[in-house]
Amino acid sequence: MLQKFSENSFLMGAASAIIAVICFSINDVAIKFLSGNYALHQVVLFRSIIGLFFLLFFILPFSGGWKALSTKRLGIHFLRGCCVVFANMSFFLGLAALPLAEGVAIFFISPMVITVFSVIFLKETVGPRRWLAIILGLIGVIIMLRPGTEAFQFAAILPLMAAFGYATLHMLTRYIGRTESAAAMSFYIQVTFIFVSILFGLILGDGRFSGGSDPSLEFLFREWSWPFIKDYYILVAIGAASALGGFFISQAYRVSEAAFVAPFEYIALPMAIVWGILVFGEWPDIISYLGIVLIIGSGLYMIWRETKAVMQQVPDTPRYRR
Repeated sequence: MLQKFSENSFLMGAASAIIAVICFSINDVAIKFLSGNYALHQVVLFRSIIGLFFLLFFILPFSGGWKALSTKRLGIHFLRGCCVVFANMSFFLGLAALPLAEGVAIFFISPMVITVFSVIFLKETVGPRRWLAIILGLIGVIIMLRPGTEAFQFAAILPLMAAFGYATLHMLTRYIGRTESAAAMSFYIQVTFIFVSILFGLILGDGRFSGGSDPSLEFLFREWSWPFIKDYYILVAIGAASALGGFFISQAYRVSEAAFVAPFEYIALPMAIVWGILVFGEWPDIISYLGIVLIIGSGLYMIWRETKAVMQQVPDTPRYRR
């Protein structure tokens, strides 16, 4: 059974995406929790160093060893790293000012962008029923946003910017995924994070631009300070979640089509609402629940259609995805 699972690229892609989303959700709530006391570059630096440690000593030994990091596409790895650094920092700056669920909901334009990009740049096929499911998911996101509310403050632009960076990242992942291992793709992203965080620290770490009232700008410009002992546990959790999430999301987009994997990331939205309730006391209303139903419903429908298509597929038959 495990062999059949490993040979099914769709099931492997789905499982990897779900694990990654859970890790990233833990990462999001933890960074938002720390955003009131530390600088963004500091949190990201700690996260990346710890994440790199977990990757090298807990993931790499089971992913081909050190040879899995060898590459002839260093330039594209660096470009992927820049995309994910831009996406992550924009998103986390937005979370510092927005309720967790609102920030994640705005960011959820990214799966739609990924699907469009996959059709335009990767020439992948998406049938009309899957387009309809994506549209319903988008309607759910719009309901969550509720245009005209405080979700459309300046900080709301930041998760939107992050969405386009994230979509570009995964187009590059699909481009090099046939020749590069998931471990290598995760490794070079962590290295890029460390480099950029150190650079930010050298430029902004003295806090000379801090002191304003905007939560996002304060998170960006705050002075470096050594963490409290209790916060080291959170930083370790962030690092581990980052390493695992980066590995599994790279694996998901490497083994499956981008348009199939993207809807699984919708799971992060209900998780963000649960975290918002438990950690920050942010209770959603009935309109938010309506948006969640549409988003989850569209994702589940796409899973069902994909599974049905795989079961009906026979050898030497062209694969048409509806």
